[in-house]
Amino acid sequence: MRVFLAGLLAAASILVPTPAQAAPAGVKGVDVSSHQGSVNWSAAWSAGARFAYVKATEGTGYTNPSFAQQYNGSYGVGMIRGAYHFALPDRSGGAAQADYFVNHGGGWSKDGRTLPGALDIEYNPYGATCYGLSQSAMRSWIGAFRDRYRARTGRWATIYTTTDWWRTCTGNYSGFGATSPLWVARYSSGVGTLPAGWSTYSFWQYADAGPLPGDQNVWNGTLDRLRVLACDGPC
Repeated sequence: MRVFLAGLLAAASILVPTPAQAAPAGVKGVDVSSHQGSVNWSAAWSAGARFAYVKATEGTGYTNPSFAQQYNGSYGVGMIRGAYHFALPDRSGGAAQADYFVNHGGGWSKDGRTLPGALDIEYNPYGATCYGLSQSAMRSWIGAFRDRYRARTGRWATIYTTTDWWRTCTGNYSGFGATSPLWVARYSSGVGTLPAGWSTYSFWQYADAGPLPGDQNVWNGTLDRLRVLACDGPC
């Protein structure tokens, strides 16, 4: 999520973090978007990546031109893969964006190799940090996205965010942690304080560059537990 850094620059009180020097413990993975273009997935697998999140959509008017190569290519080498949607809450409603996401690659199937879709909700790279929404309106927007995604796929969407943005723009709302896996972004040697509602994280994006293509991530658990998340239980 390269826009993450752009968002940090846009938030005056936030400093751009230094990427961690070593990968934290956990199963290694990546997230990629059109910035990476055609990815050498065989090389990424050889370097240790076992999962990938691929940007599918943004708002209701953008699709990643490299999505097919990235999404199918990661799957083809054996990775567990999922799609993510970059939210633009000032452009259209949460349900409409969930529909657009599902209709353009963000669906889910119980094949043991497809993760639930992820909602990338973070600093606005195009304007006001919270997209001009109040905290209550932002909570409602996220809830509408989650509910529609659940209705369309049977899964609760993973939520990607930062603790600072979550506090600022949702009022540190705790109501989604019981069902949505947390994908937290923090470029540091430690994951730090998590957003309210989550006692642990599922995924941690800890650097924007490293030995793997795209952003560097880890899954907080074993590969077998990652397969359980993909399957929504045992396969």
